[in-house]
Amino acid sequence: MALIEQLKEEQKSAMKAKDKVRLGTIRLALSEIKQREVDGQVTLTDDEILAVLTKMLKQRRDSVAQFEAAGRTDLADAEKAEMDVLGEFMPQPLSDEEIANLLDKAIAESGAAGMQDMGKVMGVLKPLIQGRADMGKVSQLVKTKLA
Repeated sequence: MALIEQLKEEQKSAMKAKDKVRLGTIRLALSEIKQREVDGQVTLTDDEILAVLTKMLKQRRDSVAQFEAAGRTDLADAEKAEMDVLGEFMPQPLSDEEIANLLDKAIAESGAAGMQDMGKVMGVLKPLIQGRADMGKVSQLVKTKLA
């Protein structure tokens, strides 16, 4: 089932269950996806939808860190609840070993020799791991390998 259809079905289920947090989060995701489609005048693919959901998760992680630093655990808990809902639509995360294997293949495929080739390596890696690993963590691994 396409990711957009899955989101719409889950929205209906959340309405029936009267789960306000889940319903609100799914509506927010669908709204962001629709906005991207309207802005670009295209229909988003599952990979592009995953990129939208990944961005939304990253925003919530940043918000949680800021709320916890400010001592606002109530707001942090609300953001964590949204992260849980969004996380259900993400693909299975990659293990560290799988990331390392993909990284080695990307370096070999791009012919990277040093730090100046980091963009090439990330260009090869990004479509393979989008939504399945933290890109910041992967970026650090690439820097370590190329240094």
